[in-house]
Amino acid sequence: MFPRVFLALLAVAASVLSLGEARAGGARASKERPLRALLITGGCCHNYPFQSRQLTNAVGVLTAVEWTVVNEGGNGTQAEIPLYANTNWAKGYDVVVHNECFADTTSHDYIRSITAAHKAGVPAVVIHCAMHTYRATDIDDWREFIGVTSRRHDHLSHYPVTKTSAHHPAVKAMPDHWVTRIDELYVVEKVWPGTEILATSMSEKDGKSYPVIWSHRYGKARVFGTTYGHSDDAFCDPVFLDVVSRGILWAADRSVR
Repeated sequence: MFPRVFLALLAVAASVLSLGEARAGGARASKERPLRALLITGGCCHNYPFQSRQLTNAVGVLTAVEWTVVNEGGNGTQAEIPLYANTNWAKGYDVVVHNECFADTTSHDYIRSITAAHKAGVPAVVIHCAMHTYRATDIDDWREFIGVTSRRHDHLSHYPVTKTSAHHPAVKAMPDHWVTRIDELYVVEKVWPGTEILATSMSEKDGKSYPVIWSHRYGKARVFGTTYGHSDDAFCDPVFLDVVSRGILWAADRSVR
């Protein structure tokens, strides 16, 4: 009888201890509030509702996020979306994700109303066509902000990706030999000061290697960028989604598991 009673008491004690540890762990986890993230999409050439769902779900695997998703400006190449009319458009967000595509918008004041918020310290992530957004303008503010200059791209293909940084949190977990799902390779003309190239891919047209993933410092802000992200297939690729998700956390200065 005694051994059975003793064992039962031990089991109860272990259960209570386990519950206490779980609660303590939960308390520790809850100390870091959910990330407040703004995702801006819209414009030409891509399936933004699908991309937004895939990306927000993927980041949610790594951390709790309160998302605001803005899809404005239609599906053309020129627009000045209402969001940026508010001078405090980025206030309260820990990170802003730019996945918009408005190549032919040229207004200096409009573009600088966006870059000024980031230069003052609002972290950012720029994906794919964000690199070609505002490419028709004659000022470099946006290009300096994103960290690279690109005005054209190669054809759709499966591009091998060469990791050039082993330590950066955004790409540390990325396979050394990753081949994209169907995607476009952007031709990068210039890398701006403060940019660290994290991965490259080779053009099938000219044989040159171009940056495809990078981190950047713009004013007081961290900026993470990738030129990939054209197709629905890209946004179904767990490697791509993990890299961008970790890039978002790095930009927001949150710990990356």
